[in-house]
Amino acid sequence: MIGIKGAMLAAVLAVLSSPGAAETPDRQIGGDILRSGDSAAQLQADRDVLATGFTVTLDGMITQDGHAAGFAVGVDATTGGDLYGAGFSVGLRGTVGGDLTATGFSVVTGPGAEVAGNARLAGARITINGPIRGALAAVGGKITLNSEVAGDVLLGAETLTFGPDARIGGKLTYSTPERIDIPDFVLPADRIVYEPFQRSEIFNNAYEMWEGWEMPRGPTFLTVFGGFLVTLGFFVVIGALFLTLAPVQVRRLRRSIDARPGMALLTGVIGLSMLFGLVPVSAMTILGIPLVPIVLLAILLVWILGYILGAYALAMRVLRAFGTAENPVIWMRLLALVIGVSFIALLNYIPVLGWMANFALVLLGIGGITTALFERMVGNIDPALDVDMQPIQRNPEQE
Repeated sequence: MIGIKGAMLAAVLAVLSSPGAAETPDRQIGGDILRSGDSAAQLQADRDVLATGFTVTLDGMITQDGHAAGFAVGVDATTGGDLYGAGFSVGLRGTVGGDLTATGFSVVTGPGAEVAGNARLAGARITINGPIRGALAAVGGKITLNSEVAGDVLLGAETLTFGPDARIGGKLTYSTPERIDIPDFVLPADRIVYEPFQRSEIFNNAYEMWEGWEMPRGPTFLTVFGGFLVTLGFFVVIGALFLTLAPVQVRRLRRSIDARPGMALLTGVIGLSMLFGLVPVSAMTILGIPLVPIVLLAILLVWILGYILGAYALAMRVLRAFGTAENPVIWMRLLALVIGVSFIALLNYIPVLGWMANFALVLLGIGGITTALFERMVGNIDPALDVDMQPIQRNPEQE
């Protein structure tokens, strides 16, 4: 039974990965009908039917055996031989002249789904409403029997229930975690055999290993707030070091971003793309492979510096709008850094829009750094402009 289940589930995967499965017409080979897709056309098969697809619907007449595999399988056809079904949900509403073998998360047989032979079922939820003239073997999480079974019955489930129409003509052997009371109308007590539900050794070992373990809990408010403060402190300390040790260079970078933010954003895209492009380029040569970790470290460093610079440039732009001087005292610049980094860090908690805003500021900062490096290499071919789009007159004494 396991082999059939594995084979049919493999067929499901093969069909679902087929790009043209939904439109493939029925094919006839040697009297058999091969159906691939979601067709619900009436069947008139002289021999077997093999059907696969996302939604499989069989209706009509199958002279011999029927094979159906898909996500949702529904069989309304009259099957003269055996029927095999596999899918997430399997529903049987037609009669079966031979044996029934079905597996899925949900397996349901309707009141009119009479099985002339034996039935072998496996699934998380199994509901049997149609009569079975042979024997029944079913294994699942929850099994509901609400029909007549002429032969012997073997059931194994976590939960086992019997409906008002349940009748068993042979012997019942069942396995559940605990013994249950079976109504007298189902069958006499002397034909009932209870076998304690036994887990496999592998399951028991796994259960013992995980027993007592608690599921991971989500972060608490203090954890999130603590992480926020640590991250904020890290960025502020790095930014404060640059403001203190290299104030002139930071001011030039900030002015470059402030004067032409659109160009800085575009330059940031180019600079970041070039950095990421160095990774595969370095890995293509034997001499370059040792440089890959250095390139990755450089990307991380530039990303952090771009984040800090973008947040600082935005904060200074806002403060200047409220009348702050172009080149304020150091404590005012540090305050601008703290405000900028704090505000941008809080934006991270806004899905999508907050992330986009953070990424844009990183690109602004990287654009300023890229522009500065380019000017150092080839010279300043395009002087920076102020907010009024006028060239900035640099004063060496202020810088």
